[in-house]
Amino acid sequence: MKLVFCGTPQFAVPILEALIAAHHEIALVVTQPDRPQGRGLELAAPPVKQSALKHSLPVTQPERIKNNVEFRQHLEQIAAEAVIVVGYGRIIPTWMLGLPRFGNINLHASLLPKYRGAAPIQWAIAEGETITGVTTMLLNEGLDTGDILIQKEVSIVPEDTAVTLAPRLAAVGAGLMVETLTGLQAGTITPIPQEHNRATLAPILKREDGLIDFSRTAATTLNRLRGFQPWPGAYTFFHGKKLAVLEAKIAERVKLGPGAVNVENGRLLVGCGQGTALELLSIQLEGKKRTLAEEFIRGYRVQPDEELGQETSKEVSS
Repeated sequence: MKLVFCGTPQFAVPILEALIAAHHEIALVVTQPDRPQGRGLELAAPPVKQSALKHSLPVTQPERIKNNVEFRQHLEQIAAEAVIVVGYGRIIPTWMLGLPRFGNINLHASLLPKYRGAAPIQWAIAEGETITGVTTMLLNEGLDTGDILIQKEVSIVPEDTAVTLAPRLAAVGAGLMVETLTGLQAGTITPIPQEHNRATLAPILKREDGLIDFSRTAATTLNRLRGFQPWPGAYTFFHGKKLAVLEAKIAERVKLGPGAVNVENGRLLVGCGQGTALELLSIQLEGKKRTLAEEFIRGYRVQPDEELGQETSKEVSS
């Protein structure tokens, strides 16, 4: 099948490479412009561009596509049978939706209609799901509201973070996209409308999503820590400074008030909602290196009556 591929992040790379391996013709790869990265802010090509160039595929990187006459003419000349969209990062305009015979086919990293939006992997873990998956669907003008083509489930294990789950979903999604195109060509796939009343949202993450609310249960807090990796992570405040919580686990049979700290046999414990607690294993104080909890306790002489979550330091009386 003659295809145009639109994608930007690493998540999209296995899908592109699976299509190449399946001998589809990738007539054009559309990706975001190079962006400054790292401390030196040097321009870096997005992962999809790097993969495309490795395979000697033609690449275009328009800043805008909605009213881009030159880009539209280019796609019309290609006359692709389908446009594949995976994490491209731009809203696909109406003119582009109606262009190819088989439509614009998107791979979404959830079992739609659950977790529509920009961060489905992160929110599925944050909400404590044990099963997620990938969906191929026909794009329409809504936000992840198009008809479903095929879905496949993927388990979320307790140790998973968004960083570990994403590559597994991408690998499953790569095979699913190839299967989808085969089915569309053969006429064996019937698009299924989504049940919109069952939809949940997975909005783009904000920095404040990582702020720990100790009134939540330990399980909820741990799920959010796992889900919001690598950004915005999970953080609180200690002595008025930002304290990133990098690793934690649920502390059984520990009763502390929300945010209250206790030190027990070298363990750093903090209370959460509904009588639950977390043991903080690895943390990083603002401006300092990552450290294990035991080293942190010694270095900062953590007292049993202290609390986490105070963004401003308490006045200490002499």
